[in-house]
Amino acid sequence: MIDKLNIVKNRFDEVNDLIIQPDIISDQKRYVQLTKEYKDLKALMEVREEYMTLSANLDEAKEIIADGSDADMVEMAQMQYDEAKDAIPELEEKIRMMLVPKDPEDAKNAVMEIRAGAGGDEASIFAGDLFRMYEKYCSSKGWTTSVVDTSHGTSGGYKEIILEVNGEDVYGTLKFEAGVHRVQRVPQTETQGRVHTSAATVMVLPEAEEFDVELDMTEVRIERTTSTGPGGQSVNTTYSAIKLHHEPTGMIVSCQDQKSSHKNLEKALKVLRSRLYEIELAKKMEADSEKRKSMVSSGDRSAKIRTYNYSQGRVTDHRINLTLYDLDNIINGDIQKIIDELQLVDNTEKLKMTDEGL
Repeated sequence: MIDKLNIVKNRFDEVNDLIIQPDIISDQKRYVQLTKEYKDLKALMEVREEYMTLSANLDEAKEIIADGSDADMVEMAQMQYDEAKDAIPELEEKIRMMLVPKDPEDAKNAVMEIRAGAGGDEASIFAGDLFRMYEKYCSSKGWTTSVVDTSHGTSGGYKEIILEVNGEDVYGTLKFEAGVHRVQRVPQTETQGRVHTSAATVMVLPEAEEFDVELDMTEVRIERTTSTGPGGQSVNTTYSAIKLHHEPTGMIVSCQDQKSSHKNLEKALKVLRSRLYEIELAKKMEADSEKRKSMVSSGDRSAKIRTYNYSQGRVTDHRINLTLYDLDNIINGDIQKIIDELQLVDNTEKLKMTDEGL
């Protein structure tokens, strides 16, 4: 373990030196990558320091106990030995998890797209419930959310809602939410009291930086229109809404959330870049799929990942067979316990692959 930590320390010292070099600072992409790596390595260095101290304490205690000439010293050394011996295995497991290679995308902000699926008006209402669930969860994490575009359902909720989420390690946390979410309950629109099954699809994209995707603006047609739907005085009076048409892919991105045309364009371009970036990532994941097929990563958007059953008050995540009878709290944003379990399984898989040398 110490040998591995010394290799990490050498890299930390190297990165620490690199991030102050003028040529690195002037290369924005390289500088951002290195500062993120520095932050991760610094956390490992703090744990390394703790591990080295415990190891030194253990060796010192062994020497005193072996000498045995001073009974009081031996008694204190035995306590020190027992304390270090108990703490080291737990710390070693923590270090092993920290040494698992991180996905470089995990530290990025994210773009979430929630769309109503099968189930008509009830699916739109459920999409609205999911949006509020994520909004509350993000708020509890200290992250900021910003709506990019919405398409309202006829009986409430949303046919589609797109939002940006900004904060620390956003994509690495929310990526497990991608897939089909299913709800089983008596809809507000149901008069006979029958339980219906409806669905909504959640997409989570890592927000692409400008240097991640080279977007050729000659291939993007910008359409400016008046905003539609509920709003203030500027709705239907100014040409602030933006619709982007990406000619090579046929992709269309709209944004009308802001009163300013410039801000709407900025947001729409972020979403377009993120969608194009996701296409490239999907190709990479496909190329790597033979090496690692994770049971919790959601490359397949059509995969049913979770069911919210209102009559039984339960939420089931089908990927890891986790069932919690705590629907009220979960739908109100308390989803951390589910994410923790998904991350644990994912990290365990990565650790297994690392141990196997893949």
